[in-house]
Amino acid sequence: MTNLRSKFIHGIYKGVLKPIFFRMDPEAIHERMTSVGALLGAHSFGRAITAGLFKYENEALNQNILGIDFRNPIGLAAGFDKDAQLIDILPSVGFGFAEVGSVTGEPCAGNPKPRLWRLPKSNSLVVYYGLKNAGCEAIAQRLKGKMFAIPIGISVAMTNCKANLQIGNAVNDFAKAFKVMEPYGDYITVNISCPNTESGQPFIQPDNLERLFAVLDKIQTKKPIFIKLSPDMNRAELGAVLNVARSHRIQGIITTNLTKKRDNPKIVDVNVPEKGGMSGKVVQDLTDDMLAYIYKKEGKRFTLVGNGGVFTAEDAYRKIRLGASLVQLITGMIFEGPQVIGDINQGLVKLLKKDGFTNISQAIGADNC
Repeated sequence: MTNLRSKFIHGIYKGVLKPIFFRMDPEAIHERMTSVGALLGAHSFGRAITAGLFKYENEALNQNILGIDFRNPIGLAAGFDKDAQLIDILPSVGFGFAEVGSVTGEPCAGNPKPRLWRLPKSNSLVVYYGLKNAGCEAIAQRLKGKMFAIPIGISVAMTNCKANLQIGNAVNDFAKAFKVMEPYGDYITVNISCPNTESGQPFIQPDNLERLFAVLDKIQTKKPIFIKLSPDMNRAELGAVLNVARSHRIQGIITTNLTKKRDNPKIVDVNVPEKGGMSGKVVQDLTDDMLAYIYKKEGKRFTLVGNGGVFTAEDAYRKIRLGASLVQLITGMIFEGPQVIGDINQGLVKLLKKDGFTNISQAIGADNC
């Protein structure tokens, strides 16, 4: 019954809705869908209807990671729900967790429009938002007193502004966002890898990252802390960041953010915008390679989250077998439809049974021992 439901919804999305959506401005349709999702999430009837259409559950997908219970390993990556407007509806869509933001110290209008493009032949997006969000104080107020049906991560970053070209200002801005958002959510991600800010990615440099965490370490929290990495880092840069991570209270790593490399053979569209970072299939191999490298080098020291190019259960399962405990997506949902979350979770159960596993945790790192 679940398969028939999913095939029907997938057919409607790919045959009717997607062609309409893909004729519209990407940012405009994103804002409309966010409004629809927020409206559905605000009412029990909307949540129930959505769950009936999309949700899939199976005990084989349950995990406890860093003291947090996850019903399934598929999460919404940061960058989609920038202002934490969709938290009430995301569990009904079938996500096992979600990450909001990135949230910055000050409100941020982001980069000038246009700042979002589709690469339909490459199954990718070009993103140039520049950390658009309402700022930590407004988003904290929105989350105040809320109960979450699934684990919620808070991604924090520095505000995209001229003042943060000065590294001391950037550190203080990061610290403000971290401190204000710390009471909310189940874990915190320190996003050091947004490719679309005025000051670039200064915290990929180990001295700057050390300086940042020297400040963040003074902020009291018992919540797990993750960092989000760039797929464009070379092995020397990655090694330096891992050295810093080991000496601070970083418990998890998200691989990865967007790629800026335009020489990627997976880019088959023409007239790709020069600005912005790319998501989806274009970044898949880069994130998988980094994920595998970190797991092989560090073992289970860090909880790894695979993010990039997840469109199918096989995509997610590959990341898990390379070492990811959790998997995130955005672009796969945009290209395939919201039923893809349930499809992936159902597909993961089949793949686990095929390989003789009774729980998703048993598959973590199976291809990378």
